[in-house]
Amino acid sequence: MNKLPVYFMAFAFSACTSSKQSTMNASTNGTSKDETGFVSLFDGKTTNGWHTYGKNTIGKAWKAEDGVLHLDAASKKEWQTAEGGDIISNEEFENFDLRLDWKISPKGNSGVIFYIHEDPSKFQYPWNTGPEMQVLDNGSPTQLGHDDAKLYTHRAGDLYDLLASKDAVKPAGEWNAVEIVANKGKLDFYMNGEHTLSTTMWNDTWKQMIAISKFKGMEGFGTYQKGRIGLQDHGNDVWFRNIRIKKL
Repeated sequence: MNKLPVYFMAFAFSACTSSKQSTMNASTNGTSKDETGFVSLFDGKTTNGWHTYGKNTIGKAWKAEDGVLHLDAASKKEWQTAEGGDIISNEEFENFDLRLDWKISPKGNSGVIFYIHEDPSKFQYPWNTGPEMQVLDNGSPTQLGHDDAKLYTHRAGDLYDLLASKDAVKPAGEWNAVEIVANKGKLDFYMNGEHTLSTTMWNDTWKQMIAISKFKGMEGFGTYQKGRIGLQDHGNDVWFRNIRIKKL
């Protein structure tokens, strides 16, 4: 056989594979969008920039390894993890574009919380003040997920207990690229390249949504217009990476 066609066939296959892999990585990591102005909230090696809510340090169950921030929930204590707890950013943000990737364990539960007002003397948990993008194993037709997946507004990507989102989540064990854009009261969620949710915060509709939610008796919930970013410990293994933010 003539070696020249074989060479070009191999080159074409290699180029196609490389291009496909590059596109897949861009989609998975959320790097297909313009990254100008974004700064990292996680250096991939340490937990610098984060602390456990209400403390100056961070629990040992949160581990930074190989570019991934992992909650090792092996030592579960009640519904959270021993030496875990919800962690929050040292810095507060007002108008922002937050991008990150998350991966959840089978039947796992977690969340990305924002506009957290840190006052442990008044509020016990970050979710007492900050709205949440749900992180969850929704399950599949052949595999049961977390029980919350049965509840409207409790599924992965939802504005937890307030507003349902378009389903664009990948199965447990796979990475999901998500984005939360909060700008002058307008809130938009994105997952795996799809625009999944849009609403307006702090107006009458927002207040009505809270009034019929589990947060109705929580003074201050959803009212703060500046606060910290939080990653939830719900007693299940969860992984985060590529955490970056842009002030708007």
